[in-house]
Amino acid sequence: MVILITGITSGFGHAMAARLASEGHKVYGTHRRSCDAIPGVVYIKADSSSDEEAGAAVRQVLDAEGRIDVFINNAGLGIGGPLEFCSLEDARKQMDVNWTGMVRYIHFVLPVMRMQGSGTIVAFSSIGGLMGLPYQGLYSASKFAIEGYCEALRLELRGTGIKVVVIEPGDFATGFTAARKSVPAPEAADAYPGYARSLASIEHDENSGLKPEYLAGKISRIIRKKRPAYNYVIASPLQKLSVFAKTVLPSRWFAWILSIYYKL
Repeated sequence: MVILITGITSGFGHAMAARLASEGHKVYGTHRRSCDAIPGVVYIKADSSSDEEAGAAVRQVLDAEGRIDVFINNAGLGIGGPLEFCSLEDARKQMDVNWTGMVRYIHFVLPVMRMQGSGTIVAFSSIGGLMGLPYQGLYSASKFAIEGYCEALRLELRGTGIKVVVIEPGDFATGFTAARKSVPAPEAADAYPGYARSLASIEHDENSGLKPEYLAGKISRIIRKKRPAYNYVIASPLQKLSVFAKTVLPSRWFAWILSIYYKL
């Protein structure tokens, strides 16, 4: 299969590119900064926030291969902190990379797959796209947007041969934690005394989470399925339980559980 993955510098993207290339797929991956090359992977310099670069990346794959069988939207960033102290620029950047970045690529990929009469779009959401996470509100909002967009897209593509799959990872030990931008304003800590305690808990859970290679193995199996599920929660048993609890518990009860879990 010809596969295009966004954001393969590290973490999920790097692990997926390495796994899929090792299995004999023709893998193309976008990156913004220099990184160690994975054997068998074609690197494309492209920023998900640029219409021109996203379009050029898709054209490069088509010029070389004539088709795209799988598109995996993985590129993203996290901005953390009390929502009151997150700037409007933070909000724009969070949505532009995580949500609009995906939309940009799909804008160029979808006509190709529709002409082929086949293809799989894999969009990375998060457990944070199923529940609003404290001090990660902008990130959750961007992932909620992915959920809604893909739900609508899946319905529109019925009968076209194109599959839309949403991945909802829990905590994983990747470079995402260190790369997260956190609101530095001293007044944020004064106004929200639980912020530092909650952030420490979040970072501990991420750093002790599952390895990205585990997720890469799951993705390898998902893209080979003739009828993949609409959504896959890839997480620890406790986090999977939290997703289920969100669907069955009264909202007030679930909010109470989250407040305890995040040490609010």
